[in-house]
Amino acid sequence: MKILVTGGAGFIGSHLVEELVKKKNEVLVLDNFTTGHLDNLSHIKSKVKIIKKDIRKYDEILRFFKDVNKVFHLAALADIVPSIKNPNYYYETNVSGTLNVIRACLEHNVKKIIYTASASCYGASCKIPTSEEEKINPEYPYALTKRMGEEIIMHWGKIYKLNVTSLRLFNVYGPRSRTSGTYGAMFGVFLAQKLSNKPFTIVGNGNQSRDFTFVNDVVNAMILASNTYKTNNMILNVGSGKPTRINKIIKLLKGSHVNIPKRPGEPYSTFANINKIKKILNWRPEISIEKGIKILLNNINYWKKAPIWTPNKIRKETKLWFKYLR
Repeated sequence: MKILVTGGAGFIGSHLVEELVKKKNEVLVLDNFTTGHLDNLSHIKSKVKIIKKDIRKYDEILRFFKDVNKVFHLAALADIVPSIKNPNYYYETNVSGTLNVIRACLEHNVKKIIYTASASCYGASCKIPTSEEEKINPEYPYALTKRMGEEIIMHWGKIYKLNVTSLRLFNVYGPRSRTSGTYGAMFGVFLAQKLSNKPFTIVGNGNQSRDFTFVNDVVNAMILASNTYKTNNMILNVGSGKPTRINKIIKLLKGSHVNIPKRPGEPYSTFANINKIKKILNWRPEISIEKGIKILLNNINYWKKAPIWTPNKIRKETKLWFKYLR
């Protein structure tokens, strides 16, 4: 089967590509390498076709969708503060780029499209646990553009009879996660600090909780969704359904810590209601937070080239956060 993965050199994308290759699929990776890295695919580069293209350029990407059976659309810009600083860039990539991808799918009659949406569409204050029917309240350009991309995918699926599924991912972690960024790369920051024998930086008091989902579980959900043709135009939460306090993460990682000011706009808790995906796809997360962190620590050498995120560096990032949210 011929499968195209946009953003296939990124954190989640590279794990997905690896699994698709294991299942003997012909895989094309479309990535502009803004945030993705060739190193993420180095162990399987001879088994995939890697194409350096930008999804913002429709005429340049169109031909690569020919004879493709499935498309996994992961290419996107993430992070909160950069999206506030440069909302146009985020719109061009996450919205216009997504439109280009779905146009190309329609042009070449792709049979199945999986879109990776973000649970940030629910906003900071929502019902806990959060179901797919919860009110949509994106608070920053990143969340808004990911939500707009989802609306485009779902609308085109309905109007043009395309088989589409949108997966709203909660806090994904695992090997190859980014080690830089103002928001959303907590495990990468912590592991970089651990490697350099620096204290972990806890935002606020550490009692806040997040729905952490190991990347392998997320990939399994994506593949299951892509194999389902009887039901389409679905929106499904992908999370662990078991939020974990940040203080527990620090305990599992084993190290000293310092506390820095809480950043405005961050939810106190993220907690996915995953009843729908359990029922429709018979999917359940299999890797506990304890097991997932053990895997991370066993693969810690991957982060040896990571930047050192010191308390001072984190504080500078936090000042930027406050500056752009005034």
